[in-house]
Amino acid sequence: MRLLVVGGGVAGAATALAARRVGLDVTVLERRPALDPDEGSWITLAPNGLDVLDRLGVLDPARAVGWSARTNRLLASGGRVLGEVPLGTPLADGSVALTMKRSALSALLVDAAVAAGADLRLGASVESLEDGAGGPAVVLADGSRLTGDVVVGADGVWSRVRRAVDPRTPEPRYVGMVNFGGVTAGTGWNERLAPEAWQFVFGRRCFTGAFPLPNGRVVWFVNEARPQVTPQERAATSDEQWRAHLCDLAAADAGPAAELIAAGRLELAGDNTHDLARVPRWHGRASVLVGDAVHAPSPSSGQGAAMALEDAAVLVDLLRTRGLDGLPAYETARRHRVEGIVRAGARTTSAKMPGPVGRVVRDGILRGLAASGVMAREVLGTTAHRLEAHLLEPTRGAAVRCVRSDGPG
Repeated sequence: MRLLVVGGGVAGAATALAARRVGLDVTVLERRPALDPDEGSWITLAPNGLDVLDRLGVLDPARAVGWSARTNRLLASGGRVLGEVPLGTPLADGSVALTMKRSALSALLVDAAVAAGADLRLGASVESLEDGAGGPAVVLADGSRLTGDVVVGADGVWSRVRRAVDPRTPEPRYVGMVNFGGVTAGTGWNERLAPEAWQFVFGRRCFTGAFPLPNGRVVWFVNEARPQVTPQERAATSDEQWRAHLCDLAAADAGPAAELIAAGRLELAGDNTHDLARVPRWHGRASVLVGDAVHAPSPSSGQGAAMALEDAAVLVDLLRTRGLDGLPAYETARRHRVEGIVRAGARTTSAKMPGPVGRVVRDGILRGLAASGVMAREVLGTTAHRLEAHLLEPTRGAAVRCVRSDGPG
């Protein structure tokens, strides 16, 4: 079986690596001309995601590009501790979570997939999908046409493959939050913050997070409730102007945010946050969606990358064992779990920015939920998910076949 994977992010790269692990041929089509492991936002990969990395044979390399994380500390704007919540159910070796650049995880998975025999094509922008009785094919921007047995849409929340599978598919929903992030060194906050813990502050005008790295830096982010950043506003606003704005937002709150922003480097600015709650069609005749292309949760869920990794493992194993009959089985296996996580992420996002009276009520509710163990039980339940023991058992001696090309390039 030959897979054409559209997108070289976490979902696409994990699908390619899983495919090679079980002996399937795969070509990854990535529109970007190069992959930069240092671009974009930071994530914390929960233990259910680490479980998939372990099954794919890349958990140790992931540890080399990430930092151990174990808990979230929740603070009110004045500094009062609202609670502490574990980041998940540990693996057998005690590992809980890893904080890393999402792009670093993608690059690691891509490198492992290529080393295992996957064909990576950079600068390959997919313009259209064909999924008829003659088998699936994609047409690239340069006019070339590639055919395979299955097309996997791993092209993110604005997926072209999703729109080809179902032209009436719902559009992503703006969740009312704009995300910013950066890294700061030399302030001493890396020593004052609790190790292996994210500190979240439910501020008066924004929601902030900070995570200390052992190398002396602190990773931070700011969520602002506001209308979407327009292309015109983004083009007209410098990093210095964004940082001044963020410092003003965080100035009234306890914690390190204002100081970290003022002294730090902005790595992510004006990122409009969208989710994708329910997609009616997950697959066509021989095309299928994974990751954010089919169920994008807000970052508040803490599960976006982990869900993408789970998708990849389940899909590939079903394709290996059932062929195209595995597509509906994949949807059945995954839909309930991922849609529940998207809904939970939306609830968490809405709790970040209530009004002055709402803040008092929210803080009281959060203290109660943390003290009673309700928060911890929800997190531990979500992250206790593990792949079935038989999934992705490697196939030895698989032959590598090239994907046919019916055009230039």
